[in-house]
Amino acid sequence: MAKACLSRITTLDWNSSHPLPRIAAMKCPMKDPLPMPNAAILLLTASVVTLLFAFVMQYGFGYEPCVLCLWQRIPFAVTALLAAIVWGWRPYEKQTTLLLGLCALAYLAGMGLGIFHTGVEQHWWLGTSGCAVNPLQARSVEDLREALLHITAVPCDKVQWRFLGLSMANWNVPFSLALALFSAAAAAKTAQN
Repeated sequence: MAKACLSRITTLDWNSSHPLPRIAAMKCPMKDPLPMPNAAILLLTASVVTLLFAFVMQYGFGYEPCVLCLWQRIPFAVTALLAAIVWGWRPYEKQTTLLLGLCALAYLAGMGLGIFHTGVEQHWWLGTSGCAVNPLQARSVEDLREALLHITAVPCDKVQWRFLGLSMANWNVPFSLALALFSAAAAAKTAQN
């Protein structure tokens, strides 16, 4: 791809105020990712791949998610649905801008959940009531059955898997922020057209 871009440079413009040559015209086969439907396809792909990664880690490798891990999947499911609607809904007009804006908000919510989960992992604050593994206190068989059905197997402050020293909650923060910024930029570009 880079060779194709470099081979299409048509002219070099030497500007006396700058010591380095400036590329005056360059035609590159790469398409701009912001216009529709490219943005919707990219957002749909990013959300689906993220969810698939989470499911493979859970069902393929046996890493059980905590409550906050499950909550962090929701924004990706929402944005996958919204991006699919955006991709299929033509012409791309005001509704596209709105839906891409909602994608940005969903990703920001996911980033917020990632920050909250990171804080729980680092013991900066306590998690939700669903994060704690409570001892069983049952007075009858029915109480024991109810307690077992509602037990949380994985506490939210225990990191089960790390990549480059960061947990999945840590990775979710910059990834969701990048997707939120991309969604917002795509919404702005769509609003201009």
